[in-house]
Amino acid sequence: MLGLAGREPRVADALPEDTAPEPDKLIRRAYSIASSSLERDYVEFYLALVAKGGLTPRLFALPHGGRVFLGPKASGLFTLDRVAPGKAVILVGTGTGLAPYVSMLRTALIADSTRRFVVLHGARCSWDLGYRAELETLARIRPNFTYIPSITRAEQDPHFRGQVGRIPKILEQGIVEQLAGVRLDPAAADVFLCGNPEMISGVRGHLEARGFTPDHGKQSGTMHVEEYW
Repeated sequence: MLGLAGREPRVADALPEDTAPEPDKLIRRAYSIASSSLERDYVEFYLALVAKGGLTPRLFALPHGGRVFLGPKASGLFTLDRVAPGKAVILVGTGTGLAPYVSMLRTALIADSTRRFVVLHGARCSWDLGYRAELETLARIRPNFTYIPSITRAEQDPHFRGQVGRIPKILEQGIVEQLAGVRLDPAAADVFLCGNPEMISGVRGHLEARGFTPDHGKQSGTMHVEEYW
């Protein structure tokens, strides 16, 4: 949880807010942490500026060394805790929905050299693929990790050498099986979905048709979902 007071300035190119916040009241939002859960020196976030938003225009205007409210405890159910030992993990995300996966990889990929991890990350153009250099490096040095970047606006990015198309289509085409050697089968893998609700909706139907079941509350399943808006 991050927060700033309503009186804090916003970046110059932010759009006007529909309703001005109370100057002394904290504007709070929950964000996924990108740093490892083992990291004790800092907390890292992967955020996108929402021009008409309440918090991100203020966060982006914060000077180096500025103070920000940080919730006292990280919490949530979007974790690897309920994935059975030995099963592969397929992490599917768009945009900043990659953040929780970066945290998972920085922690679990190093600790567990036997579990297969796959990241399928979608963005409009290659320059929007956050953490790309880090993930490409991990894919080179970790034989149990595969990174599959994809973009949707290839006409604006003609030199990109990765997958082109929307995430649901890429999954339906069997790209994960081809590049990572991981079966899209609930007996073999758990799938995590994070980011754009349209992507999640499209992938969810495909996974359910293959026998994946949602994981939520007391019900353990093989499809884990975190919607960002």
